[in-house]
Formats: sequence, C-alpha cells, structure tokens
Amino acid sequence: MTGNHAQPEGGPHGGPQGGPQGGPAGEAVIRVRGLVKRFEGRAVLEGIDLDVYRGETLVIMGASGCGKSTLLRCMIGAQRPEAGSIDMLGRNLCKASEAQLEEVKKRFGILFQSGALYNSMTVAQNVALPLQEHTDLDHATIETIVKIKLEQVALREHADKFPSQLSGGMKKRAGLARAMALDPQVLFCDEPSAGLDPVTSAEIDRLIMGLTRGLGVTSIVVTHEMDSAFAIADRMVMLDKGRVLRIDRREWFDNLRHVDDAGAEALPESEQIIRQFLRGDASGPITRRRDAGSYADDLLGPKPPARPGA
Repeated sequence: MTGNHAQPEGGPHGGPQGGPQGGPAGEAVIRVRGLVKRFEGRAVLEGIDLDVYRGETLVIMGASGCGKSTLLRCMIGAQRPEAGSIDMLGRNLCKASEAQLEEVKKRFGILFQSGALYNSMTVAQNVALPLQEHTDLDHATIETIVKIKLEQVALREHADKFPSQLSGGMKKRAGLARAMALDPQVLFCDEPSAGLDPVTSAEIDRLIMGLTRGLGVTSIVVTHEMDSAFAIADRMVMLDKGRVLRIDRREWFDNLRHVDDAGAEALPESEQIIRQFLRGDASGPITRRRDAGSYADDLLGPKPPARPGA
C-alpha cells in the first residue's frame, strides 16, 4: 500500500464498525473504566477504558513497560487498582469481596507465559487440579474430563509425563488444557507464543483459536509477537505509557502497518507510534523518545543550578 491508509472515522479509541471501540455490536463481558494503577507513587496505568465483547479475541499490545501485563493482572483480580472499575460477567471486581472474587475466578481461565505447571505433578494431575479444587465431581468424572481436555490439545498420550519431560510447546498446550478445565467463559493468555519457534507458535495460535471460537469463549491475549497478534485477533488495543492509543479492529491496524514511509509522515504522532511498533522499525517516534534523554545526565546526573552571582 502506498500513500495514506484507509482510516476508520471516530476518535482515537475506536471506529464506527459495529459497536463502540470498533467492536461488534454485542454484549460486553468485561468493561474497564478509568483504571489507574500505581507502584511507589508512579502511575503504570492512567485511566484505561476498554470493552471486551462476548466471543471475540482482543489482543493487548505495546512496548515493554507500557502497562499491558499490569492491566492483565488487574483484570484477573491479582492486583487491586487505585481508581476505576473492572466489571466482568456482571461483577465489579474492584469492589468484590474475596469470596465474590473467587466465584468469578471459576468462570475464567488463565494461560500463563511459562505454562506455570507444577513440576511435582504429572500433566494429568496439573489439569485435574482446578476440577479438584473448585468442583465436587468424583474421581472417575474428573479423570474423564482430563482425558477430554488433553485430547483437545493433543497431549492425551503424554498424560503421565512430568513438566520436565515436555518441550516448550507441550508445556503451553498442557497449560491451555488446565486453563480450559472448568469450561471458562473467558480465557486470559499472557504471551502464549513467547519462547517458541515460529512453527510451534503458529500451532499454539491455531489451537487457541480453535478451542475458544469453537466453544464460544471470550479471549484476552497479551502479546508483543505481531505474527501471533494478527493471526488471532478480532480487535487490538495498543497501550503506550499506561494509556490507550487505539482500540480497533485488526483490519485497521493491518492497514496502518502497510502505510509507506511517505504516507507515514502525514500521520498523527499516535499513529506513527503504533505503526513503528507494528512494523518493528528501528527508527521512529518510539526510539526518538527513548534517545531524547541526555547521556551525560544519565551518567553524572543533571547539573546543579548555578549559584547567584556565579
């Protein structure tokens, strides 16, 4: 593509396609409003607003330190924000008691970056754990469900192996089977393709899409792997310095990353930032911003103010 790209109308947080934020006209199973999270007085999230619609896959992306992992931890109830609200499946997580939060957690699954399997348990025991902790099912029923979940991720024949005996891709698949053990309505994935070769990464992407779309699961995926992001996303949200730069459909971001250099010069700075990130370009507003600080000041500290009369 050359020249200017086709840009959706509307504000920086979305376009007119379907519902708000470029989303489908449907039910929002998660609503985040005015979310603020600070660490030691420093704001990591500054007023995040976004909706996640039933049955979609929303990819959260941004450069290291942008706040995407913190946003994920707030959305799963692992961290409490200083301000704002997170409504998930009809419950405000920011005001929920621990007991209420535990009930909501039974309705979503989490695929952690490392798989987060217990090394002392077999693959089957890892997958069975959520069923043992959160249901009253008998052993035979749990054993049957575990076999079904492992078959869905092509690991049934490896049920008795320990995590140390698995490859990186197999660990991710085992983690996905455990995340889906309770048939969640929502699935959170933290860097599902991290540390995998391209072929295995594509297999994990295809597996996530097949399971979630086949079962009608809503997925929120945090990633900086662009091949994976464009393969699985219905919509994407770009974070920068703890703020939302854009929420829109995958097609909007795909158009933007194909804008040529001449057309990019006419883009607003926010879109130039997104374009550089999507393309992985070595030069652009992100790197200019990083280079803006003084090397001497970084080494020696800023110069003290001159004394009067000096």
